[in-house]
Amino acid sequence: MPDVLSQDEIDALLEALSSGSLDIEEIKKEETRKIKVYDFRRPDKFSKDQIRGLQMIHESFARILTTNLSARVRSVVQMKVVSVDQVTYEEFTRSLFNPTVLVLFSLEPLEGTSVLEINPALMFSIIDRLLGGRGEPLKKPRELTDIEITVVKRLIDDFLLALQEAWGHIVELRLKVEGLENNPQFVQVAPPNDMTAVVTIDTKIGEVEGMMNLCFPYFTLEPIVPKLSAQYWFSAIRKETPPELTEHLKKKLEKVKIPVKVELGSSSITVGELLDLEVGDVILLRERVDSLVTVKIGDKEKFKGRVGTLGKKLAVRVEAPVEKEEEF
Repeated sequence: MPDVLSQDEIDALLEALSSGSLDIEEIKKEETRKIKVYDFRRPDKFSKDQIRGLQMIHESFARILTTNLSARVRSVVQMKVVSVDQVTYEEFTRSLFNPTVLVLFSLEPLEGTSVLEINPALMFSIIDRLLGGRGEPLKKPRELTDIEITVVKRLIDDFLLALQEAWGHIVELRLKVEGLENNPQFVQVAPPNDMTAVVTIDTKIGEVEGMMNLCFPYFTLEPIVPKLSAQYWFSAIRKETPPELTEHLKKKLEKVKIPVKVELGSSSITVGELLDLEVGDVILLRERVDSLVTVKIGDKEKFKGRVGTLGKKLAVRVEAPVEKEEEF
């Protein structure tokens, strides 16, 4: 039942209105409801928490790929996730260069196809480095040649492995290349008005900088959308590392090349003697020929060994590890 004002309250209200101490317009503004604009043609499919989850997944992807790509192109690589947006597929394709490098890939067991777009300047710089060049981009973008396509396909395997590893914290996926295109108009992985999640990554290789975009249609990610929350991400990464991943990392580490150096001995000579050295001169070392030499892994002393030959090559036989409290 609505409140009924007494005569005294009515008189006080009229007096406040007449004196100007009560502003009717101000009261109306306070009672006005706040209205949020909502476009039914572009419904938000992902919550803010899920967008944050996608960002964390691809920040992990950027870190993994930075390490792998640096070793492959032998240059400093910097990658940073600059945005995660939900836009229609038509808006995504309109924002791309033509020609560009478009990789179509599936995320089994999820349905549908997603897109990895790499800026042409960036891709041609990578190709140039892989083929022995200085990594200079083309002045005018063009389509890839048959040889360049072969190089790109091998490179994309590294990209997808890094992406698969990053998504592994949330769900086990098998990423597979489905095709390679240059024209965005020929790539139709979703209806024009369907919503997609687009992850933009700023990439810098040497002096060349460009963008990479990952586009995931909503219907592809829909079965795992509840798992994209930041809370699920943190709970997933706290779980025990599965044996399969441990074995995979072990195999990766076994292929890592490390420098091995042997310190034959030491001696002291004057600067004058150093300047007078010629080919064939002999430097007398402090150590005996049959004494143990130091084997270094990187800059750490790890083993003691003996110098000898194996066939026509010089060799060192490891005799014993160096006993030190500090671990390598």
